[in-house]
Amino acid sequence: MVEDLKHWIRVPVGPDAARWATRGRCRRVLLIVHNVTAATRLIDVLPLFRDDLRLQVLATCTGSSPFQSGVAELLASTGVPVLPWEQALSTPVDLAISASFGGQLGDIKGKLTVLSHGVGYNKTLTAPDAGRRTPDAGRRTPDAVFGLGPEWILTTGGAPIADAMVFSHPEQIDRLAKSCPEAVPTAVLAGDPCFDRILAARHHRDRYRRALGVHPGQRLVLLNSTWNPTSLFGDSGPEDVLPLLLPRLTSELPADEYRVAAVLHPNIWHGHGPGQIRLWLDRARRAGLALVDPLEGWRQALIAADVVLGDFGSVSYYAAACGTPVLLGAADPEALGTESPVAAFVRSAPRLDPYRALPPQLDRLLTEHRPLDGPNELTSSAPGRSAALLRSLFYELIGITEPAAPAVLDPLPLPPYEPPLRTAPLRVLTRTTADGTIAVLRFAEPRYEPDDAEGEGHLAVHEDTLDPGALESADVVLRYGEPDDPRFGSPQEWAAEVLDRYRSASLAAYVTGPRECEVLHRGGLRCRLTSDTAGDPAVHASALLARLHTGAGTVAPAPTTLTVRTGTRLARVRVTVDREGDREGDRGGTGRAARPGR
Repeated sequence: MVEDLKHWIRVPVGPDAARWATRGRCRRVLLIVHNVTAATRLIDVLPLFRDDLRLQVLATCTGSSPFQSGVAELLASTGVPVLPWEQALSTPVDLAISASFGGQLGDIKGKLTVLSHGVGYNKTLTAPDAGRRTPDAGRRTPDAVFGLGPEWILTTGGAPIADAMVFSHPEQIDRLAKSCPEAVPTAVLAGDPCFDRILAARHHRDRYRRALGVHPGQRLVLLNSTWNPTSLFGDSGPEDVLPLLLPRLTSELPADEYRVAAVLHPNIWHGHGPGQIRLWLDRARRAGLALVDPLEGWRQALIAADVVLGDFGSVSYYAAACGTPVLLGAADPEALGTESPVAAFVRSAPRLDPYRALPPQLDRLLTEHRPLDGPNELTSSAPGRSAALLRSLFYELIGITEPAAPAVLDPLPLPPYEPPLRTAPLRVLTRTTADGTIAVLRFAEPRYEPDDAEGEGHLAVHEDTLDPGALESADVVLRYGEPDDPRFGSPQEWAAEVLDRYRSASLAAYVTGPRECEVLHRGGLRCRLTSDTAGDPAVHASALLARLHTGAGTVAPAPTTLTVRTGTRLARVRVTVDREGDREGDRGGTGRAARPGR
């Protein structure tokens, strides 16, 4: 015991804390963390205690969850004192808040309130000690819904563990009454703080889209998975969908018409390790997939999305509650309580066919989509009011008056700017229409090029590709960076070096921003391309190559402007010539077959 005490904190609580604490008369609020997922919901409500000099916030981890990775780092980031679990059990507190069950919650010395860490209570999960905790051994809700059955929420004596259980909608309390009527007196309706933060930030949708590099006319497809073995990311369902879906997401969808991002449950990240996740998704990321931060970025990505490819997890349901079209890639009915709203949603939501082409499925989903009433109505019975309801509950349990200032949650932060960086080779098809517009299609993997695609073909390759052979056969070599990066001398010096090294290339393009790139043609033409709209200027370099290399095998003079179409988007591109080229110069890439190797 003496050895254990060495790890206990001494300030602001501990045997001699009164000697060292500057403000020692504070009421104590303890955040009880089980894993990173539950911790994020506690972080949602932490701002409800801001500016109150009467309170000292503490944190602890039960150690009962199998997902312990990342917890210590997340708790450290909050900056509040973290108690070892044994010390937390020995320390009297005025209020303890948990967002999960498990561990010795019934032994906490103080009032306990429990929040949901998802969209209500929906998933089935058998307690590790089911049948032993309650006096009537084996008594369980028929669906064994996590957080609603007696094996989770009653003590060994049959009393409720929590003084208050927070629910976001009355239907959850109705299910509680069926599964564990003893706990109904503790039920409190107080909304959903996670959903409220989403609702409050929807007016920033365009900002979130720009942060992900989504330009006007482009669709953002959000891949989402919960942590279950039968989830979309799991490999224990009827079929392993992920290996079929990932290549299609980043290569069957035209790169300039779609942006693809992935939101994975924190238990996937911290169960398998962030490094392993990045290894598993490396090819997809090089082809343009954005891997969204599972703590700070997922809600912003959800708001920004045009369509969600998901499963039976909370994020898919939140998406449906926001009116976003959802296509289910995995739907395990046994993972959900049959009477839960998420189960009803999963039964009615459209399904992904991983063996069929994605674009037609997405087009049909968006065309036929009609928002469902259930998710929007059943996510929260008090939308926008959770901050006020929760703070009122917390202060009532603590036994002091609320602050006079309004109760508010933190706004969602603006994510960093992360445009796609595709280092996988790009198969480019160009076609000039009767009015001179150059239509461009780019695919991150040629084998998924659609059968009806038309046009002259060339290969555009980022200099940092993992495939050296692709650079040796590239028609266009790309780089993205600051124009004054001293490591490359200048964009012109870099381009000259690249064309000298890769003799197959006709064009080198150095992208300096979302509207501009510097271009050097092997024939000597040096120019700057400036678009009237933000996007990926590398596509304009490919359009310029198509204009310069005519079907007759000659090199045309540089135009003053280009009109480039990608999907439904038109861009006007100004061509500023720094040096004229030799019209009779090397025309590598001219006249290549539209579909080599097919």
